[in-house]
Amino acid sequence: MPLSEHEQRMLDQIEQALYAEDPKFANTVRQTNPVVHHKRRIIKAGLGFVLGLVLMLTGLLLGSSTNMAVGVTVSVGGFLVMLTCLLWGLNAWRRAGIGGTEAVPDEPKRRKGDRPGMMNRFEERWRRRQQGDE
Repeated sequence: MPLSEHEQRMLDQIEQALYAEDPKFANTVRQTNPVVHHKRRIIKAGLGFVLGLVLMLTGLLLGSSTNMAVGVTVSVGGFLVMLTCLLWGLNAWRRAGIGGTEAVPDEPKRRKGDRPGMMNRFEERWRRRQQGDE
């Protein structure tokens, strides 16, 4: 939806005031690409995944040489770190649109009438039966 003339003028005034007040910040905000942030998150998630792998393997070594409970705890912690970083990285990957796909905005929730397929057919049959009985 386009802005009205009044809203566009107000937006221009706000932008000019921002440039006058803090030009360095305004240039940084204007030049920043959201994909760059997602790529940084992917890199951080990859490093976290490697850290989780190291923790899991360290737990296996500790469990075999000293106390079994400590080893299992460290291994489970490492696995949880790996899982968390994997999900975080995949989410950033999806939002960045890497791999030939477009960046995917959050999908709106479906309403009851928007359900495709079998449930729609069942509901339609139910409605017909109810109307036929009355």
